[in-house]
Amino acid sequence: MKLISLFLFLLSFSFAPAQWLKEKGKGYYKLDTWSLLANKHFTDIGGVDPNATRGLFISSFFAHYGLSEKVNIIAYVPFFVKNYQFSQISETRKDRVYEPRHEFNSLGDINIATEIKIAPLGNWAFSTTLLFGLPTGKSVGGFDGSYQTGDGEFNQQLQFNFGKSYRLGKQPFYLKTYLGFNNRSGGFSDEVHSFIESGTQLKNRSLLVLTRLHWIKPLYNGTLDASNSDGAIFANNIQSLSLGGELAYNFGKHWGLSVALTRPLYGRVIYKGTSYSGGLFLNF
Repeated sequence: MKLISLFLFLLSFSFAPAQWLKEKGKGYYKLDTWSLLANKHFTDIGGVDPNATRGLFISSFFAHYGLSEKVNIIAYVPFFVKNYQFSQISETRKDRVYEPRHEFNSLGDINIATEIKIAPLGNWAFSTTLLFGLPTGKSVGGFDGSYQTGDGEFNQQLQFNFGKSYRLGKQPFYLKTYLGFNNRSGGFSDEVHSFIESGTQLKNRSLLVLTRLHWIKPLYNGTLDASNSDGAIFANNIQSLSLGGELAYNFGKHWGLSVALTRPLYGRVIYKGTSYSGGLFLNF
């Protein structure tokens, strides 16, 4: 479930722009739900085809904790994943169901990571992250095996992170970006990831407004078949350029709520649909 988990992994933020690492003993924690429903998909040549209405629902826990001033640990645990398909009903006879609803529930693929601070340069902050994607989900699920909650492979992603603060007029903003290489096992192609995010704080720093762009490019060096006539979440050679946004509001000193959406602008072998998420976060 590497594509989905990376989207969720990027929902973390700090109310101290460009501060990549948490201070020692401090942490950010989030309980999140994420949902995707799609009746179209991008084909393996970038076109768009229809498919039976498929959905994915994920409940997850995210933690980012400062072990020291220079080392943080990060974890993403999708403790409940539901992969489902709506009933297929005749368009001419609404009482005729020619395929019933299907679903499969399980644990998803867990991500753990270590982030290490690199010496800053001017007003730029730098760090590096090593992420491990654990195959804890089910790569075969449901009556026909296509209702997966994970991709069944162990991957390692190394990324370099950059961040800075800037101003537009009198309004302060932050910018952060990374470039990463995802080494995938099990016959999956390796991937290059790039990401950029910018945001600002409003209402006396209580409201965070941000937007993000995430690009995934496979290297086509795997051995698995990438074709999937119904789109995919866990397929090989997934390619996407996705645009997202998030609003997060602090209701108290240490807690708040967030809502976000993400939509692929372009892709291959992936669903064409908007994902929505919402969560409760704690910042200590």
